Amino acid sequence: MKNATLALLMAAALPAAANAEAMFRNGAAHTGVYETEGPREFHRVKWTFPTGSRIVSSPVMQDGVIYFGSDDGNVYAVAPDDGRQLWKYSTRGAVASTPAIARNTLYVMSYDGHFYALNARTGALRWKFATGGERHFEAKGLHGMTPAGQTYFDPFDLFLSSPVVADGSVFFGSGDGNLYALDAGSGALRWKFRTGDVVHASPAYADGILFFGSWDSYFYAVDAKTGAEKWRFHGGEDPLIHNQVGFQSSAAVANGTVYVGCRDSNLYALDAATGKEKWRFNNAGSWVITSPAVVDGKVVFATSDSSQFHIVDAATGKSIAKQDARAFMFGSPAVAGNVVYQGVTNGTLEARDLSTGALLWDFRTEASRENRGWALTSERRFNTPMLFHARGDNGEAEIVSIWWQLGVGSFFSSPLVADGKVYVGSNDGNLYALE
Repeated sequence: MKNATLALLMAAALPAAANAEAMFRNGAAHTGVYETEGPREFHRVKWTFPTGSRIVSSPVMQDGVIYFGSDDGNVYAVAPDDGRQLWKYSTRGAVASTPAIARNTLYVMSYDGHFYALNARTGALRWKFATGGERHFEAKGLHGMTPAGQTYFDPFDLFLSSPVVADGSVFFGSGDGNLYALDAGSGALRWKFRTGDVVHASPAYADGILFFGSWDSYFYAVDAKTGAEKWRFHGGEDPLIHNQVGFQSSAAVANGTVYVGCRDSNLYALDAATGKEKWRFNNAGSWVITSPAVVDGKVVFATSDSSQFHIVDAATGKSIAKQDARAFMFGSPAVAGNVVYQGVTNGTLEARDLSTGALLWDFRTEASRENRGWALTSERRFNTPMLFHARGDNGEAEIVSIWWQLGVGSFFSSPLVADGKVYVGSNDGNLYALE
C-alpha cells in the first residue's frame, strides 16, 4: 500500500499486540518465551504473504502490526488478521535482521551496510547509520573445501545481527567486527566495541550489560553505557578447516545465567556476572546455531547436522528430553504455553510438547513437498550421498549442494506466537500465518 496516510489509519485500527517488547526472541533478554497460548493442534494456513525472496528475518508484532525483513531488500509491515501489506521500505541489501520496535520507531540492519530507523506506522525513514560494511565469515579451506589455499565465504552465515533497544540506545553487531551503540533517537554513535571478526549474533541485554558472541570464538559481556568490557569467554578453536569455530548463536539471559550455543558443538551456561562456565552440553561435532529458549527451569535448543531437538535442565545441563527432527535446525525455538515451535531446514515447522519434546504437529511448505532436485529422502532427511557425491578438487560442488538444501522452503526465521497463531518466514519467500 503506497498511501502513507491510509497505512497510518489502518494500523491505528488494528488490535493491540500480544507482546510488549517487539524484538528478536520477544524481548531484550532473548529468552524466546511468549506470554500467550499457541495452537496445540494444526488447523490451517490462515494466510500467506509472498516477498519473492527468502525470509531469514524473524517477524515481530507491535501495536497490532507484524514487521519483518526479506532478502528482497525490503522491510515489511503487514496486518495480522489477513496479511495485507500496510507499507514496505526498500534498502539496498538483504534484510536478514529481525526488527526491533520502540517508541514508534523500527530499527533494523541491512546487508547494504546501513542500520535503519523507520517510522513504525508509515515506514518513513527517520535516520540511517553507515557501518564499516557487511560481509560473511570467511576462511581458507573452510569446512574442508579444496583447494585448501582458497578463501571461501560461509554460506551458513545467514543471519545479520538483530538490534536490542534499552536505556535510550540501540545496540547491534556488524560484519565489520564491531558491536555498535547508537542514540536511539538521533542515530548518533555513542560507542563501538571491536572484536576479532564478524559479529552477526544478536546482543542480549540484562541489568545494564550486553552479551554477545563473535566469529573470533569469543563471547563478550560489555557495559551498555560505556562499551567497557566486563569479561570474555573463549569458545573452541579450529585453525585447520574453521568448521568448529565461532559464536553464531545469540544468547538468552535468565536468572543470572547466560545460555549460548557455539559452532564448537557446545551449548554453554555462563555466569552472567563473571563469565565463568557453569556447564556445557556437548553435541559431538554438531553446531548449535539456534538461540536457546529458557522457561520454567528448562533450556530448549536444537542442533545442525545431528538434527536433535533438546530439552535440558537449566541449572545442571542434564538432558530432560531429546527428539530427532530429521534435518538440521538453525532457526530458534519459540515457547508459548506448553508448546515449542521449531523451524527445520527440510521445510517443516514443528510443534513439540515442552515437557517431552514429542511432536504434536508439523507444517510442510510446498517447496518441501515438491522436493526439487531430490534433496530430501522419503523420510525428509537430506539426501547426503546424492547432494555431496562430487566432493573433489574444487568447492563448487559443495556450494551447489548447499543451494539445493536451502531450496526446499527451509525455515531459518524464528516463529512469532501471538493471538493463538504462529507467524514465521521461509526460504520460499513466504511469511506464513498458521493456526
